[in-house]
Amino acid sequence: LVAATGRDLLAKIDGSGAALLVADIGLPDADGRDVVAALRARGSTVGVLMLTARERLVDRLAGFHAGVDDYLPKPFAFAELVVRLEALARRASTTPVAATEADDAGVQLDPGQHAARFEGRTIPLTPTEFRLLARLVTDRGRVVRRQALVAAAWPDGAMVHDNTLDAYVARLRRKLAELGAGMELSTARGVGYRID
Repeated sequence: LVAATGRDLLAKIDGSGAALLVADIGLPDADGRDVVAALRARGSTVGVLMLTARERLVDRLAGFHAGVDDYLPKPFAFAELVVRLEALARRASTTPVAATEADDAGVQLDPGQHAARFEGRTIPLTPTEFRLLARLVTDRGRVVRRQALVAAAWPDGAMVHDNTLDAYVARLRRKLAELGAGMELSTARGVGYRID
């Protein structure tokens, strides 16, 4: 399976039986980390190695927060790439993952457009809203702690106040209601948020 864009990858990966994925951050239509976040929101457990020229710590941390399993900056030794892929293969599940509730409901996250889609309707999201929603949908039905949401949506070291996160969640609630997908974003007071 080869995909040149994030959209192409998301269209091809379902049912492909792929157990491993090598991705780059710099895709022509999307940030590779957002594509991985969209995959995780779908319930995909495919092993992901991010292979990219971006080697700064903040980039690596953002990749891991998006759901990447391993990160290898360029330039790299081919032997190291092979060994890392073998390690991921040992851990990767090769059984297809059942459709998630979001897939059953028809909700799709589009990392190229930073949008959520449902039954022909599209709601644009800011990159931060997109990453928050992807993280919440990945753990649907479970409370996601505030710190985990901040780590998923903002660069490492960003000063994000509680009211900033609350404001983004309030905007997401309005957008989800407008989308009409029946997703409820609830508050676990003092802990975090949950999508059902």
